Amino acid sequence: MLPIVRRSKAAPVLPDLPLDQAVYDHLYDSMMAGRLRPGDRLAEAQLCEVFKVSRTVVRKALHRLAEQRLVNIVVNKGATVASPSPQEALEVFEARRAVEAAIVRRLAHGIGRSDVERLRLRLSAEHSALAQHDHARWVALAGDFHLTLAQMAGNGVLQRMLAELSTRCSLIVALYETPGNAQCEHHEHERLVDLLELRDADGAVALMDQHLRALQGRLAIPDAA
Repeated sequence: MLPIVRRSKAAPVLPDLPLDQAVYDHLYDSMMAGRLRPGDRLAEAQLCEVFKVSRTVVRKALHRLAEQRLVNIVVNKGATVASPSPQEALEVFEARRAVEAAIVRRLAHGIGRSDVERLRLRLSAEHSALAQHDHARWVALAGDFHLTLAQMAGNGVLQRMLAELSTRCSLIVALYETPGNAQCEHHEHERLVDLLELRDADGAVALMDQHLRALQGRLAIPDAA
């Protein structure tokens, strides 16, 4: 199933990039925005028609997504958007708590005035999106907030790990969310910036752990046992 096809009969406008990169970016963005959901089928023939590209291009894009575990490819059956199991969902959140704890601890020890100002601007953008009831924009900003913390922390390995975990979390949220209940809390982001500004590493770590556990708790993840 391809929800992006039903929006328009015209091919999506691909940016001036290598074709497989452009297709990859479009499918990735569609997954992160919830237009493609876990379990949706990604038929090669339909993708070729939608994007006006060859099967070789489509396969390159799908294999890149499969390497990131965002797509499952089964021989003779084709590709589908990944559907993380309950056990995997719990493991992803456990790993994310560990990675983000390391990130905020590192950042708390080295954060500067310009970093705090940058984070305050991002919080202002989040608040504006909420006030305008622009849910899609707010979700994107809330997710980027965590990646911005990783970038500021200055550890490339932690940043790459969080980027991968965040994409997995997006699929997990899409699969197990309960209506209106499965997103970051804006006020928790504000409190976290306050603690970082005070260079309270222990407080920031504790709040991040609480923040991610609360997000997990708002998901209807079945008992993995």
